[in-house]
Amino acid sequence: MLVLTGIALTAGSAASLAAIALVELVSLLNTGLLVAPKARVQWESLPWLVATTTVLVPTLGGLIVGLVHKHLSPAQRPLGPPDVIEAVQFHRPLPGLRSGLVSTGTAALSLGAGASVGQYGPMVYLGAIFGSFAHRLRLGVPNLASIAIGCGVAAAISTAFNAPIAGVLFAHEVVLRHYATRAFAPVTVASVTGYVIANVIFERPALFRIESPGITHGYEFALVAVLGLVVAMAAILFMRLLLAVGPTLARWIKWPELRTAMAGLAVGLTALALPDVLGIGTSTLRFATIDGAFGLGEVIVLICAKTVLTALCIGAGFSGGAFSPSLLIGSLIGVFFWTLASGVAGVPSSGAAIYAISGMMGFASAVIGAPLTCILIVFELTRNYDVTIAAMVAVVFSNLLSHRAFGRSLFDVQLARRGIDFSLGRDRAHFAALKVVDYLQPDAVTATAEDAAQDVSDRLQARGWREAFVLDTDGTLVGVFTPGAQGTATRVGSDVGPARLVFHDTTDLAEAMERLRGFVGDAVPVVSQENGTYLGAVSEADLVSAWLDEGVRLRREENAAI
Repeated sequence: MLVLTGIALTAGSAASLAAIALVELVSLLNTGLLVAPKARVQWESLPWLVATTTVLVPTLGGLIVGLVHKHLSPAQRPLGPPDVIEAVQFHRPLPGLRSGLVSTGTAALSLGAGASVGQYGPMVYLGAIFGSFAHRLRLGVPNLASIAIGCGVAAAISTAFNAPIAGVLFAHEVVLRHYATRAFAPVTVASVTGYVIANVIFERPALFRIESPGITHGYEFALVAVLGLVVAMAAILFMRLLLAVGPTLARWIKWPELRTAMAGLAVGLTALALPDVLGIGTSTLRFATIDGAFGLGEVIVLICAKTVLTALCIGAGFSGGAFSPSLLIGSLIGVFFWTLASGVAGVPSSGAAIYAISGMMGFASAVIGAPLTCILIVFELTRNYDVTIAAMVAVVFSNLLSHRAFGRSLFDVQLARRGIDFSLGRDRAHFAALKVVDYLQPDAVTATAEDAAQDVSDRLQARGWREAFVLDTDGTLVGVFTPGAQGTATRVGSDVGPARLVFHDTTDLAEAMERLRGFVGDAVPVVSQENGTYLGAVSEADLVSAWLDEGVRLRREENAAI
């Protein structure tokens, strides 16, 4: 308990202070580079200066980000929540510290230069960096490194939103994916620590504050449910576009620094007519909750521009997340829906704020795969049950559609493209990470077609096996020799039969267990997928044991007490 509490306080404090520093640095850059609306207004007497910086700042920022990733980062790409999830789930270290620091630095530059990306992905990774230092400690606490990373992530989210409960749930819902007491207690301590530092010590304001009387008409819950389905379809389109842009740009533009520069140029040119697309869009997010702040046409243009530019910036290689843009896009879709229902159709409603918040959280929850977190963020920011319930309805209907039509989250689909598939459950992904080639039997009997059948039979009997694997002169599997299976023969070649089941060196434990249904035999031969060379054999008993051992380890981790 002392160790976990100490880790929670340390990681939570460090992650919270680092998150605050990142936000302040971005704010300073936004002001100095004329990205922030207030700074642009102060220089409106020099329109040529504002126009020039609007185009050049994101373009040059993109060029620098691309060059830094290419020449200074061993990973040569931005790092984010998928890397954190992979490290925690498989108890691996995060990518190198140098790559993490470079990614954080380029995230500050990307956000400061006005790229259409979010700050919460970099915050999550920054919090994970401080938690990851625990993997160097030998304190006798199982899974300490994963728990410490969860603490850092929870503190970062708590600091960002002034929402400690949401920070706890995000760490468990997205990163740890279980609620074991051994993890829940320190993660809670870390999240509260982040909240105290941000809200009590530094007195930082919340991202946005909503004052709303709540739902006035009962039928509006049905409208909010429909809004949930609408934002789900928009989120699916957004995520598919985001995933498609990166590979497409990589085919068209060979140099990564030119890809980010081109994306920055697109942002700058668009911002000449629509400055709301610059940066995180916090001011736009706050205005979206005010009745009549945006006209119908302006909302449509903003939704389309922000969706396309965010996908372009992230796909091109800018450092940043998709959560902040998701909040903005979702809120604008909510305003669009409210405008149609209330202004065009004339349906009495409770105001734009309800629909902006519901659309915001419905869209964001579909993207990050954290419905409980999004619901709690609303409650902690508004302290209003009616608003929270309305957002909850939108979140539920949004996730019902997006989960079935796309996947649990953008992060899960990104990991699936790396060969880590959580769609069938956390345990299935862990089984799929284990390769059968790691369980080869050292006593498996091999022979050639020219070997004497009696000699091979004697070797089998001495080792307690019933089958020998027959190889040719190149080491390629020919078949299986079973004494007496085809009759009496003097040479092995006369009694060779086909192997009933063959695994490749890429076969994982989950696939192997599925294919073992109905199999009867000593072992299954394992061959190279590239050239068919025999690598060894794995017994059914060893595979079952590995399956059971990994299952026990997962259950122990998911139910561990302090």
